[in-house]
Amino acid sequence: MLRHTILLPVAASAALLLSGCQSTPGPQDGPLGTWGDDPMHNAPPITRGLDANGLSTLLGAELAGQRGDYRYASQGYLEAAKRYREPALAERATFAARFGNEAALIEASALRWRELDPQAEAPNRLLAAFSLQRGDWLDSLEQRLDIVEAGGHGDITAFAEIAVAEEEAPLRLIAQQLQAHLARPDADQLPHHSDVLLGTALIEATLGDTAPAQRRLEQVEVLDPESAALWLVKARLALEVEDYPTAQRAAQQGLELAPDDVRFILLLAQAEIRLNNISAAEVQTDALLASHGGNQDLRLSLAQLYLEEGHPEPAQRLLQPLIGQPEVPDLAYYLLGALTQEQGDTDNALLYYRQVSEGSEFLPARAAAAQMLIEEDRLLDARAFLRIERMRFDNYFSELVMLEVQLLDEINQPADADALLDREISRTPDDASLLYMRAMRRWEAGNISGMEQDLRQILRSDPNNAEALNALGYTLADLNLPGRLQEAFELIERAYEADPNNPAVLDSMGWVYFRLGQPEEALPWLESAYTQLPDQEVAAHLAEVLKALGREEEARRLVQQIMQRTNRHPLIDELLERYPELSP
Repeated sequence: MLRHTILLPVAASAALLLSGCQSTPGPQDGPLGTWGDDPMHNAPPITRGLDANGLSTLLGAELAGQRGDYRYASQGYLEAAKRYREPALAERATFAARFGNEAALIEASALRWRELDPQAEAPNRLLAAFSLQRGDWLDSLEQRLDIVEAGGHGDITAFAEIAVAEEEAPLRLIAQQLQAHLARPDADQLPHHSDVLLGTALIEATLGDTAPAQRRLEQVEVLDPESAALWLVKARLALEVEDYPTAQRAAQQGLELAPDDVRFILLLAQAEIRLNNISAAEVQTDALLASHGGNQDLRLSLAQLYLEEGHPEPAQRLLQPLIGQPEVPDLAYYLLGALTQEQGDTDNALLYYRQVSEGSEFLPARAAAAQMLIEEDRLLDARAFLRIERMRFDNYFSELVMLEVQLLDEINQPADADALLDREISRTPDDASLLYMRAMRRWEAGNISGMEQDLRQILRSDPNNAEALNALGYTLADLNLPGRLQEAFELIERAYEADPNNPAVLDSMGWVYFRLGQPEEALPWLESAYTQLPDQEVAAHLAEVLKALGREEEARRLVQQIMQRTNRHPLIDELLERYPELSP
């Protein structure tokens, strides 16, 4: 693929350049046909057209691609694409970078490709994927909407499904961006309008804005009634508003359109369970298992569904065939522990939880077991259990200590929690996780010197620990301690060098610039941080910087966004106490 499409034009250009050099000798030519002086000596450099450097760059890139050096090939094509306004060069730079799996080059090449060919769909798709990968939800959505506005399919519904499944996704801001697109006068004329409507409805339904979500679904039903995605969202929305008969009908309709889509069977089973039609739900789940050859993962998912809906008996029937197999999945042990706990058999539940091995279910199982013992007024047993598990699983030592601290805090025993943390740190004085946890607890208690002591201890063992560098630098900046702002800046700068894509570090960098009296420098850092992490702390910092720059209306809109998104916003409340004029 990298071998032919550029080589022929390059060869043709080379031939043209060479033929241009074969002119008849001039009157000043000597016997060997050479000039006494270089006639091009004072000529301006070539900035357009294929000169020697351009030809060399392209040939070098082509040959690098042929020998499999895709990084060099991509760099060459990208260099050429920056000089010659030819989208095909940027396209080849992008493909070469993809072959070499060079993330930074892929993004740079795709950006140039889009710049040279704004109507091309492929670069926007690549950029959208990159933005999503690094958690920049709004930028990813913007790329997808650009595809839609150019007449392509932006996969907005698929994007929305990922967003609603991710806890950190800024759903309210995503909804606003989608709503702004739909408010455009020509939005309903675009080819994939129904996909945008569906994605918007899904986000709105998740946010609890069921009325506008329902209206959008009604529009999609007129535009594209055969869309399986339509009935999927309708079923989910109906479950959300507790309209179980509608959820049942929508899932059945979707199943007719997409009989192999297990999501419809799961939704139908869930609707039947909510309607207390347990027998009908079991018929659905049995059919689903039969059609998938008794798939183990599916069996576990169905058992989990029944447990979550408060029906342990069908869950137990689903899990029973797994008992006694040579390799019982960890999730099965975890669910059996939860089921046995539900039946009041604490000791057997504990045995099941303890059989969950290292992996994604390990810590949830230990947390559930310890919490179960505490609820049975067996705190000493819970703590002994966690101590034994620390000895059994050295890889989880820190996590199990932190779990015990958390459980002690939850039952209002902070002194015991502190004592546990102090004791374990004295045994493992370089455990960064435990030191960081104690540092944060000391900060909450107002013990800043103790916090700094713990963070300095982490940095003695790991000088490039971005989390500790950022925490210490931010604290010094936030407290605005006399004579320590430059130190704060240097700490945060080191954190940025260690972890340049961390939005918490970007926020700290913006905040320390603001504390240094440089709001213009602070603004781009905070804007970048807020794009990736639109929480109230970053928003409060950004709003304060906007206020300092005289952009009060923007600051007010930002404050309003946060207040609409959550009912509890203490950092925004604190900001408004200082700047009541920013109240929306």
